[in-house]
Amino acid sequence: MADKKNDLMLAPKSGVIHDLVVRLKLILGLMGDNRVNFLLKALPVASLAYLFWPVDLISVIPGLSALDDVAIVSLGAYLFVELCPPAVVQEHMKRLLTEANPAASTDIVDADVTEIKDDKPQ
Repeated sequence: MADKKNDLMLAPKSGVIHDLVVRLKLILGLMGDNRVNFLLKALPVASLAYLFWPVDLISVIPGLSALDDVAIVSLGAYLFVELCPPAVVQEHMKRLLTEANPAASTDIVDADVTEIKDDKPQ
């Protein structure tokens, strides 16, 4: 499994902000897709609702309460994408990657070449 190549990975030169934007676009696209289970769509909504919930799981240590918010939101986003049907996720990722880099399109054109000779002397 270690040698399995994932063609839908982002380019190594992309930054953290770019990766975050692509991930957010992926989640929004999956939220709008009818092929994703309705109950599964509640996962990112619930993790975002936790941000605004007045009670934190860890409120004893002042700086640590922000970390649990980040952990819950990132875990909710990760689980949502992982639990969505893989074919749907791959379809959305291909669309996002071709929008980000149109030159890297994976479309292949199969054609035959015919050379036409001009018989007229010049």
